[in-house]
Amino acid sequence: MADTITSSIGFSGKDLLCIRGERAVFSGLSFAMGAGDALVLTGPNGSGKSSLLRLMAGLLPPASGALFRDGEDIREAPEEHRSDLHYVGHLDAVKPVLTVSENLAFWAGIRTAPQPVGGALEQLGLAALADTPARLLSAGQRRRLNLARLAASPANLWLLDEPTVALDSASVAAVVDLISRHREGGRHGRRLNPYRPWHQCAEIPRTG
Repeated sequence: MADTITSSIGFSGKDLLCIRGERAVFSGLSFAMGAGDALVLTGPNGSGKSSLLRLMAGLLPPASGALFRDGEDIREAPEEHRSDLHYVGHLDAVKPVLTVSENLAFWAGIRTAPQPVGGALEQLGLAALADTPARLLSAGQRRRLNLARLAASPANLWLLDEPTVALDSASVAAVVDLISRHREGGRHGRRLNPYRPWHQCAEIPRTG
């Protein structure tokens, strides 16, 4: 990558090495993003797409290399980094004993400036299910509830691992619109969005 890797604005990684077990999943990986950018990860199974997202979220440390927010190594302020991102992985963080609105209110309440959960449920087509226990939701409805966190609480950096899995075409369109509006806001502010659903932008090569 060019010298923009540690630019004073944005999110970047330099010479990242990920080791799982005793195997190098990927090495020498670098990227750089500005506000409003979207980085889409593609590659064969086992190439490290989900592992890279977990590194970006600060859930896994790179074996070598570093990640930067606005030019600062995220290891210098890990809590600040994690407090300004949404990570949506394969597993749905949904509590089955709570209702749909209670689940979303729980996650939104963790943030400093949560938005009304009703609006977020409406955006993801879940308003009619607000009082439904989460244990009764389908896989697609659970996925939409998990993604509703994006609309219910602010965060500049979104890390989305195959966000459209189990969604029908209408729900996919709603998620695309949510991402598009988040990116558009970033062009006038500071929002960053690495995700990996359907477009090929950056491929992680297989190592070994």
